[in-house]
Amino acid sequence: MRVFITGATGFVGSHVARRYAAEGAHLRLLTRSTSRTDALAGLGAEIVTGDLRQPEGLHSALRDCDALIHVAADYRLWVRDPREMYAANVDGTRELLRLARETGVQRVVYTSSVATMGFKSDGSIVNEDTPVSLANMIGHYKRSKFLGEQEAIKAARSGQHVMILNPTTPIGPGDIKPTPTGRIVVDFLNRRFPAYVDTGLNLVDVDEVARMHVSALDRGTPGERYILGGENLTLKQILDRMSAITGLPSPTIKVPHAVAMAFAFFDETVSGRIRGREPRATVEAVRMGKKVMFASSAKAERDLGFKVLPIYNPLRSAIDWFVEHGYAPAYGGSEQ
Repeated sequence: MRVFITGATGFVGSHVARRYAAEGAHLRLLTRSTSRTDALAGLGAEIVTGDLRQPEGLHSALRDCDALIHVAADYRLWVRDPREMYAANVDGTRELLRLARETGVQRVVYTSSVATMGFKSDGSIVNEDTPVSLANMIGHYKRSKFLGEQEAIKAARSGQHVMILNPTTPIGPGDIKPTPTGRIVVDFLNRRFPAYVDTGLNLVDVDEVARMHVSALDRGTPGERYILGGENLTLKQILDRMSAITGLPSPTIKVPHAVAMAFAFFDETVSGRIRGREPRATVEAVRMGKKVMFASSAKAERDLGFKVLPIYNPLRSAIDWFVEHGYAPAYGGSEQ
């Protein structure tokens, strides 16, 4: 089987590529000219240089492929020009699906995000049927992913074989960039996490997310969304878990959202608008934090054979990987 994978230089995409390689697939991987390719070492894949914002150049790359696994996305919580994000996440998705149809690609897996779900602030556990609309999306990343997902649903309703996966917050080794979630781990390891806000996330093993990108090709129903999640944890619980693994202190000061918002506004103004650098805290991230992102993966368990796994091992693997690769100093021991 010949598989075309976008986003293979990223965190989730690299795990997806390695999973397909282990299954014996012939890989054709899309990379940008500026992408680091460390994660692709040893895969023996065909490398195609291109950009989702210029999709016409990918027509020949899709030819002769049996499946398209579209993992790539512009995943940032702050961006100077939001048009770049919509061009990649919405227009790029729509055009890539069109090219897949034109070149005869039989099956597509589209990696969406749990961010497109209808989360609430009361900690309710949501699923794929929880009502949601574009108006519920906070910030350009969530809006662009919601609109990109709508393009995938529209294509499936028109007869294209498109399965939609919605990972929650993947964790594990190999988060090179790192992602916003990986930054939480790195900041904790570097003791730059003096306080926390009252919010919640669902953490999922990145390897299990990758396995589902293979399973969905055969077991998924076109046009259906599948949440891929693990443990529902408050931010404080996540920090406490990292403390138990490393022996580093977990913060004990809880910051009200209003204080966090004021800091984010200041940091975004000074770092982002004046200095042109990505801020450490953003207004969008704080607004998102008011919604507790707890989710159920029962549908994926039932239909795809997904497994909800304890997060301890993936979290520890992520910590060890960041230390080993110089993102943080050694922490000097851990509890078992």
